[in-house]
Amino acid sequence: QVQLGESGGGAVQAGGSLRLSCAASGSIFSINIMGWYRQAPGKQRELVATISNGGTTNYANSVKGRFTISRDNAKNSVYLQMNSLKPEDTAVYYCNAAVTYLSDGHRYLGNFWGQGTQVTVSS
Repeated sequence: QVQLGESGGGAVQAGGSLRLSCAASGSIFSINIMGWYRQAPGKQRELVATISNGGTTNYANSVKGRFTISRDNAKNSVYLQMNSLKPEDTAVYYCNAAVTYLSDGHRYLGNFWGQGTQVTVSS
């Protein structure tokens, strides 16, 4: 079906930057919304940012002005540039995509997740 592969996580000091990447692969017909979510220990998964295939973006208030989401439709990829990182940004970050995919000659709509990438920000 569809797989999402993430990269770019790591450890950084407060005030630093990281760039996350996610590429979708498989029997993809089209991709609508792509986004990033995060889950900190003991907390629920929360939305970080989303972007439509037309480029409309949406951000959590906690990351506005610091994070930038972008995508490359030709590469079925989404990116998250994270600047001015804070310790409270520490979490596992997950890529998400709403994908129309092909199977047995039919089109299906599915919601897919990446495996997650750890981001750790130290003070």
